[in-house]
Formats: sequence, structure tokens, C-alpha cells
Amino acid sequence: MLTAQRKQLILGRLATQGQIVAGELALELGTSEDTIRRDLRELAQQGKLQRVHGGALPASAATGDLRVRQQVSTDEKQALGRHGAQLIKPGQVVMLDGGTTAIQVARQLPADLRATVITHSPNVAVELAAHRHVEIIVLGGRLFRHSMVNVGASVIEAAARFRADLFFLGVTGVHPEAGLSTGDAEEADVKRALHARAAETVVLASSEKLLSASAFVIAPMKALSLLVVPGGTKPKTVAALRAGGVAVQKAV
Repeated sequence: MLTAQRKQLILGRLATQGQIVAGELALELGTSEDTIRRDLRELAQQGKLQRVHGGALPASAATGDLRVRQQVSTDEKQALGRHGAQLIKPGQVVMLDGGTTAIQVARQLPADLRATVITHSPNVAVELAAHRHVEIIVLGGRLFRHSMVNVGASVIEAAARFRADLFFLGVTGVHPEAGLSTGDAEEADVKRALHARAAETVVLASSEKLLSASAFVIAPMKALSLLVVPGGTKPKTVAALRAGGVAVQKAV
């Protein structure tokens, strides 16, 4: 089998089965495991999959910059944002990550909500400014323009001064084995720091993030208090996610 044919087979298997085990595929195709690993490495360099120990998983499609992601799964994100906003109770201290779904949470908070929201996203802070009863705390640092969030040691140091009831964690990949992941190392550092300061962590995940992975792991899925997925998520996908040890709800 030609290299191009093997690569197409690999991508097709990822789309239908959700993972590739290098040793099993090498045996099936009658080729060496090194050959399959080389194919996986080249496909990973092209952003078409995410390599993991022993094989590969689908690459997250949610890795574009903020402007691109604002055009993806808009109806899903509105529903997820509405569901997330309903989880916030009066008087709580909430940490809100950056990203398009976080903006929807901020946008859909009740007008009379009294709460404190801590964020490292200037865009989220601007959305929150319309809610006059919400105390807004912005964690400052170097602006990572790709995601429009502040990153770096100053954000992590500032986060250590707070304890939150709830953290809405933004991710690009949600997978029962690969865990919760994102595409940038500094973003992952900040997300871990915020997660460590919250009593509960929730992920609101649009469909392109489910059963996929990115390069930088934030936490295992079992670290979540709740995973909220789109209302149209297939039962098979929900079951696979629950196998990661997390409670799953559908946004309505």
C-alpha cells in the first residue's frame, strides 16, 4: 500500500472509530510499526491528528483563533452558554475562562444577578460590564491574541489569591482517555492554575471538541464536576464521555 493510501486509511479510521493503535494497524496492513508511526507523525505535523502513546486520536477542530471560532457551532454555543449561566447562583465567586462559549455565558447571565466573576479574558470582561450587579476582576498578563486571553506568571500568581465556587474551563479537546486539553502550553498553565482555585470545575463543550485531543493536557476528565454537551449529542458519544468518570448533561 502506498503512503498516501495508508494515510487516507488512517484518517478514515479515526473518523469512524475514534482512535488508531499503531501496532494493530501495522499487523493488519502487513507493514512495520515504525512505518505507521512515521505516517502518524507526518499527519500530526499537518494538524490532521493528535499523537498519543501507542497511536493517535482525532485532532480537535476547535483550534482556530477567536474570530474563526466565533463562526463555528454558534447555535450550540448559545445553548451551552445559557445552560452555564443557569448554573451560577447569587453571591457566588465564579472564574470564567476565555473563548466563544465563555462569552455566551457572560452574555446570558440574568440582569439582576449579584456575583463576582474573575476572568483573564478582556473580551469576557467587556461582556460582563453590562451586568451592573456583577463585580468583575480581571487577571492581567501578556495578551495571547490567538485566544484573546491574558497568560503568564502574573496571571497564575494573581489567581492564587482567590478561591472560587465555580470555574468554567475552556478546552479544545475532551476525551475519556486523553483528558481535557488545549492547543497552547501557556494557556494550559493558566487553566490548571484556575482549576486548582475552584471548588467545582465545569466544561461547556461544543460538538467539535468531543472525543478529540490537543497537544497540552490540562487535567483528566474525572477532575470535572460536570461536562455539558450539545442537546443533539449522540447517546454513544455521551456514554463514551461518561466512561471517563464525569457527569454529563445535555444543554437544552
